[in-house]
Amino acid sequence: MSEIRVNGADVITAHQDLHSAQGALRGEHPGRSRNPVIKVADLAWLEFEKPDLDRAEVFARDFGFGIATRTERELWLRGTFAGSPCMVIRKGRTSRFIGPAFRAAERADLDRLARATGSFVQDADAPGGGKVVDLLDPSGLPVRVVHCGEQLPALPEQQPLLLNFGTDHRRTNATQRPPREPSRIQRLGHVVLETRVFGRALDWYLDALGMIVSDFLFLDGQRDRGPTMAFIRCDLGSVPADHHTLAMHLGPGTGYVHSAYQVTDLDSIAAGGEYLKERGYKRSWGIGRHIQGSQLFDYWRDPDHFMLEHFADGDLFSCDVEPGWAPMSTSGLAQWGPPATRDFLGASPSPQRVRDVIKALRGDNEMDPSRLFGLLKAANS
Repeated sequence: MSEIRVNGADVITAHQDLHSAQGALRGEHPGRSRNPVIKVADLAWLEFEKPDLDRAEVFARDFGFGIATRTERELWLRGTFAGSPCMVIRKGRTSRFIGPAFRAAERADLDRLARATGSFVQDADAPGGGKVVDLLDPSGLPVRVVHCGEQLPALPEQQPLLLNFGTDHRRTNATQRPPREPSRIQRLGHVVLETRVFGRALDWYLDALGMIVSDFLFLDGQRDRGPTMAFIRCDLGSVPADHHTLAMHLGPGTGYVHSAYQVTDLDSIAAGGEYLKERGYKRSWGIGRHIQGSQLFDYWRDPDHFMLEHFADGDLFSCDVEPGWAPMSTSGLAQWGPPATRDFLGASPSPQRVRDVIKALRGDNEMDPSRLFGLLKAANS
């Protein structure tokens, strides 16, 4: 592994400037576990509870999901790709995020994980059956690792548009008229979580589930205290994986920030966004292109105020790409697009946010006045 010196510090350069201007300094977090229990292959689905499944289904169809299964108590949503569903919404008294389910690469991984964590392998309550191990991460969030039985078959795709580039004319004597219709979801891409115990939670996902970090973000002037956000991918060896399947950041709250769903291309994002706007839904932020991960993005709020993202054209990394390091800032969220909104940043004051801050500052966690000030500074930089 080659090294250079910047301002007198050793900089690890194995990431080869592929995705970040900076690599790790000597002694910083390596971004992976030396001996993980298992290596999950992907997200399987996300689990929610909501009191009104009819309203949830209307938004799901408008956002572009297909319906895998609908009962009086459960709504399973899917994309067009073959595999597992994207999301399950169970009927409950309040609207809340329960937790993520990750897909085990092999059935034997569940036995190994159960032994290592003192858990049990149980039957999965999912379409097609399968087995599951239920865990709690250091934030107290339920995390499931599943090995599915029967897989959902593929559905017809929303085809990408044929584009002309400069003198490369692939489309002649034909017009371009993308229909005004929902973006057709292909698959679940990633989930973003907030935690007060970032370091412990990060190590847990790396050690227990074998995930690896693509990019770290740190607060201005506080790099020596370690990162405050990580974009984390599955370790599939030489097979390229999404830049991040899970992203986590330090904050006063705990739990869901947003989830992201892949669609065909930019026209699918834009036309689907126009459809959602006409139906009266609220755009949180977009359209633009991210820096970490490079995705084209568009963020929306569902009727219960959960944030969901349409994305396309994300980065794919194999296991040999080392973590990049960058300062945490609002201006660093996108290569192009409108300025990030207060709604997207979670910067709009609310009684719940105030309670979260008070609880975090009084609790045994990684939030302290310096961290809180650094996060506020990052949100305005």
